[in-house]
Amino acid sequence: MQGKSVAHLTSVHPRFDTRIFLKECRSLAAAGYRVSLIVADGNGDEINDGVQIIDVGRKPGRIGRMTVTSRRILARALELDADIYHLHDPELLAIAKRLKSAGNAVIFDAHEDVPVQILGKPYLWPVFRKVLSRTFAAYEARICRGLDAVVTATPFIRDKFLQINSNTVDINNYPIPDEMVSPDDDLNGNRRNISYIGSISVNRGVFDIVRAMELLDGTARLSLCGTFEDEGVRSQVKAYTGWDRVDELGWLDRDAVRQVLLNSAAGLVTLRPLPNYLDSHPIKMFEYMSAAVPVIASDFPLWREIIEGNDCGICVDPEQPEAIAKAINYLVQNPVRAREMGENGRKAVQNTYNWPAEERKLVDLYDQINGRAD
Repeated sequence: MQGKSVAHLTSVHPRFDTRIFLKECRSLAAAGYRVSLIVADGNGDEINDGVQIIDVGRKPGRIGRMTVTSRRILARALELDADIYHLHDPELLAIAKRLKSAGNAVIFDAHEDVPVQILGKPYLWPVFRKVLSRTFAAYEARICRGLDAVVTATPFIRDKFLQINSNTVDINNYPIPDEMVSPDDDLNGNRRNISYIGSISVNRGVFDIVRAMELLDGTARLSLCGTFEDEGVRSQVKAYTGWDRVDELGWLDRDAVRQVLLNSAAGLVTLRPLPNYLDSHPIKMFEYMSAAVPVIASDFPLWREIIEGNDCGICVDPEQPEAIAKAINYLVQNPVRAREMGENGRKAVQNTYNWPAEERKLVDLYDQINGRAD
């Protein structure tokens, strides 16, 4: 295995994406693989933490990304002639066969269940949603059936792909231990703010969260960390009265996120009940837990099992601002109970929901593919 070369490919994600770079690429480099990461962000080439980052340049627009960018990524990938290619975007399935025909092993990383995700697109005509979902599902199955492995972000997606490719393994996007909290941090401090970390959109609950801020007792404020997917949504939500209690912090690096969480009485993950969210494992939920921050989460069965099963937060109807506000008020007004829930979440991450266990599965998969290829 020593010295085998692998290349991770993405046309969509940023170069320092949490799952792709911070976890998978760095873990493989630490295991002795020669790792390259091909991206398309226009920020140039570099080497970071033992990973060679290769930039093919940014091409604005979905069509340009799916055509020009994909061709550029394929060309650079073939130049590398890596032993294993790991594809992170559905649009890159179009180049999978070409990489396979060159004699390389290919893995597809299914971050989301795309056919189910399509069914939740409100801007698509309902009949068209169904046709597009079925068409993509058939295309995805046809390509993935011939790949060396499929990696999935959740057990739910794994079970679907196991019917397509028997060499499928779930690599859950669990936190790196102690990344969000250290032994020197004061976990008993006066935490009074509420945090939301991640992409910001209607479906991820921003309207309901900001409306909830209008209903709060006391002086708690919302630390809103991330970028809006739609500038129109940002303009609309800024007109709400609750926006006066929002600190819009934009995109933050990992150290800044850590500082926000150290001052948070609760972390919000109140996504709306769309098909692709119901069985997801949102990284923000586990990062809140790892930082000893109690979670206010959508009352989905899977999430309820995690949150209530570990007594680390409160599940609410995500489309009811009153329910979100009630949960925030409770945690702010009961700091001892909130700290207990936060500590329960941190212990759950230490014992179960952590990256080292997933890292082992990833490296074992790569070793297995190399053993078969040698």
